[in-house]
Amino acid sequence: MGEKVYGYHAIEEAIKKAGMGSTLYIARNSGDRVKALEQDAKATGKIAVRKVSKEELSRMMPDVDLRGALLDIGGPRRGASRLIETTVDEFCSKLDERKRSLVLILDGITDPHNLGAILRSADQFGVDLVMIPERRAVQANETVVKVSSGAAQYVPVAVVTNLSREIDKLKENGFWVYGADMAGDNSYGQEFSARTAIVMGSEGDGISSLVRKKCDYIVSIPMQGHIDSLNVSVATGILLYEFRRSDS
Repeated sequence: MGEKVYGYHAIEEAIKKAGMGSTLYIARNSGDRVKALEQDAKATGKIAVRKVSKEELSRMMPDVDLRGALLDIGGPRRGASRLIETTVDEFCSKLDERKRSLVLILDGITDPHNLGAILRSADQFGVDLVMIPERRAVQANETVVKVSSGAAQYVPVAVVTNLSREIDKLKENGFWVYGADMAGDNSYGQEFSARTAIVMGSEGDGISSLVRKKCDYIVSIPMQGHIDSLNVSVATGILLYEFRRSDS
């Protein structure tokens, strides 16, 4: 099999972009949502539909609740094929001087559930580019695509070998870099620049020292609870919202 996509929303979005050689596997006697996926797949004229027993379907991904449907994207199995891949150079070459721009830099996110949730927020808040390091970080896979509810297929992503060097390119193109850290200044009411890059650190260690040195500002989210930190995907959503709120 090629790359596998599961979850109703993720399959719905993947069907829109799937090419020849893809196959939708559905369990016999499934409900209306699976039948709707079947109709969408057939309507493309590119996706084959195979009805199998629930047992056969579950054997394709034994540890996952597929809920009656699995889309096999034809071609080599690589999660990033479901992303809009680009480079920082290409992104910068297309910047519009008349528009605000938002870049999200993920410095060492290792949990695919966090990455999927972050990509979903990135899509909703209009992030123009997500930067992910090639090493010591999770890459796109079936879990990421599913958790993102298909949003992973709409957010441009640059997988880079050196975050610090690519941040320099952003700064050369007028971006100001805001790193998220509990010891930073209050992000509420922060005046973000027209070209903003927000850096989110890893789940355990935060922003690496080299990347931190590239930040123009360090900002934090004020909290009042008993626990002193937020999940990185939740914190990302809040900071992306703060940037968009500053638009108004």
